Amino acid sequence: MAVRQKRNRGCWWFLLGLAVVLLVGGLVFYWQLSSRVNLTPALGSGAEAALQLPPGFQVNVFAGGLNGPRFIAFGPDGALYVADRGNDRIVALVDADGDGTAETTRVFAEGLSQPHSLVYHEGAWYVGVPSGVVRLEDADGNGVADGGDTLVNDYPTTGFHTTRTVEFLPDGRMVVAIGSSCNVCQETDLRRAAVVVYDGPEATGERLFATGLRNAVGLAVHPQSGELWATNNGRDLMGDELPPETVYIVSEGADYGWPRCHSGDVVDPEFGGPGACDGVAQPVAEMQAHSAPLGLVFYTGQSFPADYHGDLFIAFHGSWNRSEPTGYKVVRLPLDGSQPAGPVEDFATGWLNPNSDEASGRPVGLAVGPDGALYISDDKGGFIYRIYYVGS
Repeated sequence: MAVRQKRNRGCWWFLLGLAVVLLVGGLVFYWQLSSRVNLTPALGSGAEAALQLPPGFQVNVFAGGLNGPRFIAFGPDGALYVADRGNDRIVALVDADGDGTAETTRVFAEGLSQPHSLVYHEGAWYVGVPSGVVRLEDADGNGVADGGDTLVNDYPTTGFHTTRTVEFLPDGRMVVAIGSSCNVCQETDLRRAAVVVYDGPEATGERLFATGLRNAVGLAVHPQSGELWATNNGRDLMGDELPPETVYIVSEGADYGWPRCHSGDVVDPEFGGPGACDGVAQPVAEMQAHSAPLGLVFYTGQSFPADYHGDLFIAFHGSWNRSEPTGYKVVRLPLDGSQPAGPVEDFATGWLNPNSDEASGRPVGLAVGPDGALYISDDKGGFIYRIYYVGS
């Protein structure tokens, strides 16, 4: 009996010691993390923002009442299609009278699982959901999808970064961006932190297109060159200023460095080492760390001033992992063809209140409308904003 009591006491002391170690370790981790984290802007409910724009531009709310709207795209019918992720559906916003405000919200497809991206290709919509890609067709033309055809249903859905972005290359191949499962780690599923490619819209012949992209949420094809461009979200816990967020021209077969190298030349403190960035593809542009760039779109309209034509717009979802919040805006990258013609500059701001660190909204998706206006989704406020030019 005495031996058993001693063993029990020893077990209790071991458990107590383990609890102390875990508590101290947790406190140390929290202390390190809290110096770099400000969750205030990301939390709370959204509201209509008073946006600040360059001279000559104005803004109105195109639609509201959505639940976590993510990527957006105009269909051949002129309606704006929205991945209304919080409602597990795709909706079409219709501005029948052309006054810049949607009068009708039509449910195009429902019962989808957290749709994030959508692209129209050869008569059908292709939608990215966490587990894969769904194709939606409206064969009878009644404005509602005739059910869904699941093309891919085996993407990993655990861990971080469950959005899936679908795009089509000029040669008809389909690409999908799949984010990492973690902040920084070695992945067992090589499709994570990568872009995969398929032979065409039937999603056959899956293989890796590019690797080392931690979380390439936004994909867009350059309207002249046909190059695939991507935004990429850099890793956390390297401080407020590292690594920079990036925009890449994604080349087939290229390695973009993650997890050993970030932004082309930043060696990872855990997975890097001498030569970690050798042979790593370089970004087209670098941006403020932790801005969380998501959607991107080339300006192909005609109503903005001529010096905006062909430029790239990028939606910054905004930081949660920075002591002083950043992002929560839409920026412009001036381009000369495929080359930056200047630094990234603010275009639409006002979602973030710098005095209170509160944010009324978080920009996500971008689209250029048939009217030449720039449309922006806000997944915190549930709005679609429309920015148009009236002249100075």
